[in-house]
Order: sequence, then C-alpha cells, then structure tokens
Amino acid sequence: MPKTPVDKPHHRTCAVMPHHYFLAETDAVYRDNRRMIESSTRTTRLATRTAIIRIPVVVHVLFHTDEENIEMSQIESQIAALNRDYRMQNVDESQIPAAFRAFAADTLIEFDLAMRDPDGNATIGVTRTRTSKTVFPYDSTDPQATKKLDDMIKFGGFGKAGWPRDSYLNLWTCSLGGGLLGYAQFPGGPLATDGVVILNRAFGTSGIARPPYNLGRTAVHEVGHWLNLLHIWGDDNGGCGQSDSVDDTPNQAGPNGSEVRIENFPHVTCNNGPNGDMFMNYMDYVDDDTMFMFTTGQLKRMNATLAGPRSQLAQSMGLTPVTTPALAPEAVALATPFARATLGDERGERPTREFDGVSWV
Repeated sequence: MPKTPVDKPHHRTCAVMPHHYFLAETDAVYRDNRRMIESSTRTTRLATRTAIIRIPVVVHVLFHTDEENIEMSQIESQIAALNRDYRMQNVDESQIPAAFRAFAADTLIEFDLAMRDPDGNATIGVTRTRTSKTVFPYDSTDPQATKKLDDMIKFGGFGKAGWPRDSYLNLWTCSLGGGLLGYAQFPGGPLATDGVVILNRAFGTSGIARPPYNLGRTAVHEVGHWLNLLHIWGDDNGGCGQSDSVDDTPNQAGPNGSEVRIENFPHVTCNNGPNGDMFMNYMDYVDDDTMFMFTTGQLKRMNATLAGPRSQLAQSMGLTPVTTPALAPEAVALATPFARATLGDERGERPTREFDGVSWV
C-alpha cells in the first residue's frame, strides 16, 4: 500500500513540558517531588551499573476503527525498537559523528511485554479498548491540554486505566490530534497518570506506522522523559541559557526538526562549535532516521532514576511467568480406580501401553 506521511507540523511535537508545567502549577506535591528528585539526581554518585535491568511493559491499545486496533506484530516491533536503541544495537549508530562517538552509551536497559498482570494472572502485556473517540484532541495553546488528554486516555469511559507504575511501564497508543506525536510523565507525578502516550501512526516500525516517524523513536524519546531525561536544548526557545543537566551534551539553542539531517553536521548554535548541536540524540526533535544515540551523561540521569523514584521496578513480578499450579496427590487419588476400571472395559485386543497424562508408557 502507498505510504502516506503523518499529519504533522514541520517539527516533531512532544507535550512533555506543557504536561510538566501544568502539573507544576496545579500540584504542590508534584513540585516538591520534582525538586527532590532533581536534587538527588544532581548529588547521587552511583557506581557504573554493569547489570541489565529489564522493565515490564504493558501496552494499552485504544481504538475506534479496526485499523487502529494495531496488530501484535506492530506492538512487538516497538518493543524491539526500544531494546535496539537503549542497548545501542541500532545499525544506524554507525552514523554518529566521530566527534560524538566517545559519548555514546549502551544504557543496559531492556524492555519486555509483561507476562503477569497486577492480579498475578498470565498476560501477553497488551490491553485493547474500543473507544467512541475518533481522535483524542490536543490543542497546544490550551494550558490544560495534557490534563484533558489524561482524563480521556488513562481512565475508563474513553480510555483504559494504567497498571501500577511501580511494577510496569504503561504505554498507551491511540489516535492523537493537533499534530501531537506523544508525551510522557516525569518521575514524581500522579500515580494514575504515570506512563507514556504515543500516536498509533508513530508507534513501532510496521503496521500503520508512517514515515518520518516509523522507526519507533517517538517512544524511545518519550520513555527517555519517563526516565527523567530533559530535552537536549533545555526548553528555553533559543535562549542558550537553560541546560538539560547533562554535561556531555553541547548547549544548543532550540529543537532541531525535519529540516536538519545528518549531512548537515556540524550544525552550530549557542557558540558550540566546532561540532555544534548533538542533534542526532534521541532527546532532540529530528526525524526518526536522524536520531541515533544516548550519552553517558544521560545514562547517569537514568541510573539515578532507576535507583531512586523508579527503583521498585527492579522488584516487579511483571516478567515472572505464571507457573501451572501443582495438584495435591490426594486430589487425584480418588480418580485412579475409575481410570483403571475404564481401561479394563476396552473391547478387542488389550492395549499394552497406558497414557500417563503426558505420553504412553
């Protein structure tokens, strides 16, 4: 089928900061939590983590049409994309400019669809909810836009409630309006809304995913926010005065979008020559095929998050398979005489092998 571009503005659109500013303005506890987390992140000195941490994921598919009820293969392609990029196993990491290659990091973070739900039952890590919403509207000029999205997407009625955030990464995927590709909630926010929302046409690498957002990197970017990464330019709209609090990412003036390609390197802003912006970082706004890397400094922030506000994920049972319960011997003993009697009633030549429940012996 012909490929059609996502209905989008010129630049990638992520609503994490409007969401953050709304919560910071309306929720005093959130403000305190965020300041505490940031202070801890700045002062924590963690030993280099050498063990892989695996994060259980649940994907909540909200659909109005059958096409929006995305196939399992598209969901699996998104999990695979997260794992490739967070483990620096993406083939295009070879395009990282030589000047930045020394800073590129394997985060040792992996993601898997949950095997066990909050009630201890077996699951494939996916929920599916038909919604009456043809699209979840987003108006970037409305300061309550992300709250309105949360109220529709993350609760019953039009959406689906999330699973406990201490045990799962909640990903919601649906049709979003206003050119929005996705948004996340930083650590320290409300329990019921914790997680990441991704446009279904920017989710994964197959199915209804469409270029230029068809390499799964919208989720890579948003999960970075969920792990407490800031936008690489510090969200000061060209002021060169705010930092992403990461030492190995050059200061840059603002977001780079579809107009910046790898062949434009170096792209100099904020007097950051000779190498310019690290626009190929996952926390910029370039197209999926132009972002290739996290840095060691960003990994330090993620590690502080995984050892701090998201530390409970390490104890999650979400990736523990549900085993088959063993029957007590006395529960089956009464059935034995009946089984023998039934076998003895067979007509014809008497069988010489009996089925033991698994095979014939």
